[in-house]
Amino acid sequence: MDLDVMNMFVIAGGTLAIPILAFVASFLLWPAALIKIYYWYWRRRLGLQVDYAEHDGYRFCYTHRGKPGSRPSILMLHGFSAHKDMWLGVVKFFPTNVHLVCVDMPGHEGTTRTSAVDYSIDGQVRRVHQFVQSIKLNKKPFHLVGTSMGGCVAGVYAARYPSDLSSLTLICPAGLKYPKESEFVTHLRGMENSTDVQNIPLIPSTPEEMEDMLKLCSFVRFKIPHQILQGLVKVRIPHNNFYREVFMELVGEKSRHCLHDNMHLISTPLQVIWGKQDQVLDVSGASVLADTLPGCQVDLLDNCGHSVVMERPRKAAHLIMDFITRQQNSGSASSKKLS
Repeated sequence: MDLDVMNMFVIAGGTLAIPILAFVASFLLWPAALIKIYYWYWRRRLGLQVDYAEHDGYRFCYTHRGKPGSRPSILMLHGFSAHKDMWLGVVKFFPTNVHLVCVDMPGHEGTTRTSAVDYSIDGQVRRVHQFVQSIKLNKKPFHLVGTSMGGCVAGVYAARYPSDLSSLTLICPAGLKYPKESEFVTHLRGMENSTDVQNIPLIPSTPEEMEDMLKLCSFVRFKIPHQILQGLVKVRIPHNNFYREVFMELVGEKSRHCLHDNMHLISTPLQVIWGKQDQVLDVSGASVLADTLPGCQVDLLDNCGHSVVMERPRKAAHLIMDFITRQQNSGSASSKKLS
């Protein structure tokens, strides 16, 4: 083979090897940075923009796509210690012509971190309402979705501000009195008389604890490389004291059963989605809501745990959109009858 041709192959091979080696090095040395790049990439691919809104000096960070149209806008509230990007998998399966908003909950990610008064369920409901007003989302009734902690906040929001909403989806919501205790709640009961707030399964400090948390939250067993687990922990550790503060507020007397105490006030059309194998908040909570609000639609998912939006994003998106469409159609039919 000609020497020049040989050199060309060597140079080409070296050119390809450099980005591959750089990626491998990044994966091994800076997994936390790669996780951030991953979220950035998917936001761009899905057409989501990061933006900020302010209310009296308090800053909310959120992502959004599209503009309000004939369908209701959708506001999504994430769970404890998560952030707005947890909805990326679900957003992927929503129609591109639906106006979507995903906000960082109080103190989480890019939203202002203040004090415990904002981390109780009542405090979070108040802040979310301020956010809704600041971006004028309630000019027209919108659909509200919340999961876990965000589900509790969404349910209490519906009880307090019914005129803001066209419909409501609660995914494995916290804040109920569950007929059957989950593995996680049983663990919490064992901690009630303890002063040790370090050993909370939802606040991992090592890759091994991170893996245990993922197993607790998911029925599906994701095979996650150790380096990625390390990266996930590295991103969370600087915020663990904040997460502990929030967690203690959520399990305190004022917030623990906040949804249960307010659910009878919910008049908004309601959909409940729950994984049958939820080990964090038992699926029996769905029957509590259904018994109190007989008109609500309950969708129970087989082979699914607490992290519905991670385990079954396509199914969750389709169930939510079908529910919104049915509510719109029934509203249109009612209007025609009245006219």
